[in-house]
Amino acid sequence: MAEETGKIKKYALVTGGSRGIGRAISLKLAEAGYFVLINFQRNQVEADKTVALIAENGGEAATLKFDISDKADIEKTLGGWVAANKDKSIEVLVNNGGIRKDNLMMMMPESDWEGVLRTNLDSFFYITRILVPGMMFKRFGRIINIVSLSGIKGMPGQTNYSASKAGVIGATKALAQEVGRRGVTVNAIAPGFIKTEMTEGIDEARFKALIPMQRFGEANEVAELVAFLASKGSSYITGEVINVNGGLYT
Repeated sequence: MAEETGKIKKYALVTGGSRGIGRAISLKLAEAGYFVLINFQRNQVEADKTVALIAENGGEAATLKFDISDKADIEKTLGGWVAANKDKSIEVLVNNGGIRKDNLMMMMPESDWEGVLRTNLDSFFYITRILVPGMMFKRFGRIINIVSLSGIKGMPGQTNYSASKAGVIGATKALAQEVGRRGVTVNAIAPGFIKTEMTEGIDEARFKALIPMQRFGEANEVAELVAFLASKGSSYITGEVINVNGGLYT
């Protein structure tokens, strides 16, 4: 895919791409031939580690630091990258970055409601709005939103998180209808219990009893689906929410 060989690089952006599911997705997309832009906000060390892992496997990647909860930072950094790289186009966007601030609603501070909605839902709008015009112009694009079982089922103690992910699910279905005729697909993946830092505080022995497969999932199992949805082979799949949860009833 290198430019020096005369071929055009394909670019993918993975928000929250430095660790956990985001890292697995970044590695898998690089393996598929994409130059991966790895978004992160704070942990430069982990972001650089992901770039190094991709390079070790023969892929290409770079970091792109911006706060996905900050509209101005998104527009300055991501918008600036797009403006400065007119000869390049991001054809795959994985909206993976997100946060949780769990609490019962009656005890939830407004800051936790607003922060989770801003990070998980508003970021989808501001980031996607910058990139979707280029995809439509090229008549090819893949927008893949990482949502959650919580956005489908609703989880006690996660009113804010469930609302944010349910909002992205609705937006996925609507946007898919707006851009489908231009060769752009929009899908969502709803992981269940996946072994990452976000599930470290969860009692695995207790919850895996609810899962037909009797185990938590691995980040790479989500990444495999992302790679398929990013490929040309998925061109007739859009507006879908695909569960990756080991058969957990939703």
